[in-house]
Amino acid sequence: MSPPALRSARRPGAFPPGDTVTSIFERALGSDFSRLHPRLQDRFAVTGGEHRGCVGTGVMDRIWHGRAYVKPFLHLGAARHVLFPEIGTAVPFTIENYAYTDSYGRPTLTFVRTFEIAPARRRRFDATMIWSNKRQVLVDYLGTHQHIAVDLHLSVDASGGLHIRSGCQRFRSGITCPRSLSGDARLHEWYDDATDRFRIEVNVENRLFGPIFGYSGSFTAQYFDHNAPVPAAVRPLRENPRE
Repeated sequence: MSPPALRSARRPGAFPPGDTVTSIFERALGSDFSRLHPRLQDRFAVTGGEHRGCVGTGVMDRIWHGRAYVKPFLHLGAARHVLFPEIGTAVPFTIENYAYTDSYGRPTLTFVRTFEIAPARRRRFDATMIWSNKRQVLVDYLGTHQHIAVDLHLSVDASGGLHIRSGCQRFRSGITCPRSLSGDARLHEWYDDATDRFRIEVNVENRLFGPIFGYSGSFTAQYFDHNAPVPAAVRPLRENPRE
C-alpha cells in the first residue's frame, strides 16, 4: 500500500477555533497525523463532516484485571461505565466513534466500547474526547457522567501505529487526582495489513497497586456518512464544562 500524501506541516493545535473539518486527533497530532497508517487516518479523521461515525466490531482475545484487591474499584467503576471486574477470552467487542458538537459548542468524539462477556453479561467502557483550545491538549472524559477528565498524550511509531498515554487526571470539581490514586493508561492501536484488521492493546496500571485492567484484540470498521444520526446511547448523561 502506498504511503499517504504528506500534508502541510502543522504544529499540534494550530487550527482556528470552531473548525469543524479538522478532527480532534489531527489537532492533537499536528503534522504527525500524516505518519499514521492510512487506515488509522481514516478512523481518526471522523469529524461529522464527510463521516459522522465509525463503528468497529471484532473480538478481544483477552480481558484481564490485576490482583483481587483491585476488584472493588472495578465494581465501582462498572456502575458508571468505567472499567469492570470481569475477565475473559474471545470476547465479542464493539467500539462506537461518533462525532458531534456537545452542549458547550466543543467538537466531540465518542469512544464507547461494549464487551459481550457472556450471553447475560454486557459491559461498557464509555469515554468522550474533546480538544482543549485553552490548554492545547486532548481531554478524555470518562464514564456516563464525565466524573473524571484525563489529559491524553499522543505519538506515532515508525510503522504508523498510534500510542496514547494518560497524563493529569482531574475530578469533575477540577481538583487534581493524586498520582497514587490514578490509573496510568497506555493504548497502542495499529493496522495489521496481513489480516486487514485493526489491532488494539490497552493497559492500565497504578504506581502503588500495579496492574489494574487491560484488554487486547482486533476488529474491523464500518463508516457512516454525515447524515447518519448520532445514537443517544453513546452520549454521556451529563457533560463536564471543565477542560
